[in-house]
Amino acid sequence: MKHWRIEQMDWDSFDPAHVDPDIIPLVKAASVVERNGLDYAEYLRHVFVGDPDFSKAAENWAVEEVQHGDALGRWAMLADPGWNYEDAFSRYRSTYKIEADVDASIRGSRTGELIARCMVETGTSSFYTALADATEEPLLKAICKQIAADEYRHFKLFYDHMHRYLAREKLSVWARTRIALGRVTESEDDELASAYHTTNEPLGMPYDHKRCIAAYMSKAMGYYQPRHIDRVTAMIFKTIGFTPHSGLQKLTSKGVYRLIQWRRRSFVKHMAA
Repeated sequence: MKHWRIEQMDWDSFDPAHVDPDIIPLVKAASVVERNGLDYAEYLRHVFVGDPDFSKAAENWAVEEVQHGDALGRWAMLADPGWNYEDAFSRYRSTYKIEADVDASIRGSRTGELIARCMVETGTSSFYTALADATEEPLLKAICKQIAADEYRHFKLFYDHMHRYLAREKLSVWARTRIALGRVTESEDDELASAYHTTNEPLGMPYDHKRCIAAYMSKAMGYYQPRHIDRVTAMIFKTIGFTPHSGLQKLTSKGVYRLIQWRRRSFVKHMAA
């Protein structure tokens, strides 16, 4: 069940004078990734065959993800009237595909799959919170706040199901840590890079992963503040079984924030080169 609907947003509140041009490419890329939620739901249905409760939850999750993409795509067309969301999504679908016809999770277990999903929702919740805090454009701020709230609920959904499976599969804290950190490092894979390419670069321009991920990350990482990273690390600690809001988590948060700033500088240098 959706917690909000696109038609409820105040679309007349859009104010082009307050649009940050660096946010537009990120919103465009995010719109097609979110819209692709139906493919992920199909993958999850295969992984969790025989679990009707989770399958229904995944179906509802995908409906909300698609709405996220549609809302972001509609905003991006206001910010850039020459851009077409549907065309961009078709182009994305033709270049990036999810292998949904599986009989088991690529994470090795259902618990592992749910840990990975928790990591994704942790990242998206923090990302949209960071964008909402950064933008002065009232419509985008409102959309990002709604999406961030959805993504946190999605985290809780996957977290609760993770504990249900954890009682059966008994993954150790260190096994959970390995899966969680592995999924976090995948943020620089082809999903976001190809999304940036297909939504922002001209037709006919060859895809280059390094160029596209640098273009995306050099912008996205600049919107994160220490409070956003503190929330990320607390959610990660909670997922893998460590104590959130502890001294270790606070120390980790500071280290992660420094790492992100270092990575952003390296991406900026790559773009300049």
